[in-house]
Amino acid sequence: MESITLDVTTGRSEVVHDLTPRCAEFARAQGGDGLLHVFVPHATAGIAIIELGARSDDDLLAALRDLLPADDRWRHAHGSRGHGRSHVMPALIPPYATVPVIGGALQLGTWQSIALVDLNVDNPERQVRLSFLRG
Repeated sequence: MESITLDVTTGRSEVVHDLTPRCAEFARAQGGDGLLHVFVPHATAGIAIIELGARSDDDLLAALRDLLPADDRWRHAHGSRGHGRSHVMPALIPPYATVPVIGGALQLGTWQSIALVDLNVDNPERQVRLSFLRG
């Protein structure tokens, strides 16, 4: 298995960050067939396979705001207002995704992208681990 860690700056606002180009580059460098596993080792971030660029990312953030409001209801209450919701989010958007790779190419659907979803405005720096398991 080959593995690398990406450093990703998400900034101080809620974000859906496109990882697809970096994932595709890593898979291409591995060549051949296998599985790409994408994992974010943070308790307040997730990995989503979603259409990006057509405002679906905005829709996802809006849906998460509706489901997980940034208010004072959260028992996990350190950090910025509503920080506890960031710790609940990975139960809805898990911290991992696995994508098939054929001939070094990600086998995503036409409109699918791989994205880091981060609601935690207190942590602007993230790491994402890419692992390639040869088939």
